[in-house]
Parts: sequence; C-alpha cells; structure tokens
Amino acid sequence: MDLLLNLSRLIDRVSTAVGRSLSWLILLAVIISTINAVIRKLFDVSSNSWLELQWVLFGAVFLLCSSWTLLSNEHIRIDIVNSLFPKSVRDWIDIVGHVVFLLPLTIIMMIVSWPFAIRSLLLNEQSINAGGLPQWPAKFLIPIGFLMLFFQGVSELIKRIAIMRGALEDTTSGGGHHAAAEAEAARLLAQVEESR
Repeated sequence: MDLLLNLSRLIDRVSTAVGRSLSWLILLAVIISTINAVIRKLFDVSSNSWLELQWVLFGAVFLLCSSWTLLSNEHIRIDIVNSLFPKSVRDWIDIVGHVVFLLPLTIIMMIVSWPFAIRSLLLNEQSINAGGLPQWPAKFLIPIGFLMLFFQGVSELIKRIAIMRGALEDTTSGGGHHAAAEAEAARLLAQVEESR
C-alpha cells in the first residue's frame, strides 16, 4: 500500500503543479480579452487570432486543470444527497463512481481524441477564419487533459481505498476549498464566542 500511496502523492504533486501554473492562463485570457475589446472599440480593428487565443486559453485551463479540480475536491457533487449517507456509503459511492464512470470515460476520451489530434497535426490544420491560429495545439489539449484526469482518478481511488483500510487519514471528504473555508470560519466564530 505504501508504494501505491507514493504513486498517489506523485500524481497529486504533478496535478497541483500543473493546475497552479496553468490557472494563471485565466488572467492572461482576461487581459487579452480586455485589450482586444478596447482596440476594437477605439480603432475598430479586431484580430481572429486574438479571439481564438482566448478560446484556446480557456480550453487549456478547463482541460488541463480538471485533475487539480478533482484533487481539490471541487468537482460537481450533489452535496445535499451525498450528505444524507453515512461516510462508509459515501466512500463506496466514490469508489464505484471512479471505477465505473470516471476512469472508463477518460480512457474512451483518450482513445477517441488521440487520432483526432494526430490527424490535425499531420494536416497542419489551420483555422477557417482569416488570420486565425493553427488548430492542432488546441486539439492535443483533449487527450492530454483526459490523461491527466485519468491519473488523478487513479490517485483518488488509491487514497479512498487507503482511507477505508485505515492506512490514510480522510482529509478530502469535506467538499474542497469552500468547505474548508466554511469550517475555518465556523472555528473562528466559535473561538470568538468562547472569548466573550
């Protein structure tokens, strides 16, 4: 189990590093969008490459940061229903969800998207818009993003099994950063109340 947990930690470090680094692309997309809008309004000039770059940056963040989202437990979950179940049932729901839904979906998406991206590269596919960007870099984001999500799914599966076996403390079942922030706020409020 220690070897698997070490693998899980490595996957988590990669997902965190990629996610933190690429999340800055959101700011870059906002800056590009703002500059493009200002130039269009002031000078009545626009560029298809700048417009397409915004979409590529959004796609990069969405696809390549999805593994970090899963790691941070910020993915969509029906918390109202999920909170009604005991912890052991929630653990099994996570395991079944990863094995039956997440991992097979990521494998299918990698298999389907890889030829799509390779064909685009071999054709040196370009945008249909005048002055647009090459299309193949954006198409490679799809298999790379799902590959990263696959590995993060494996990591989450390893951790959930380790938690159920008592080999790892459960620190991820609270609902991500928002739940952690709410718990910290509740703790601070309790401290304030006690000090009065």
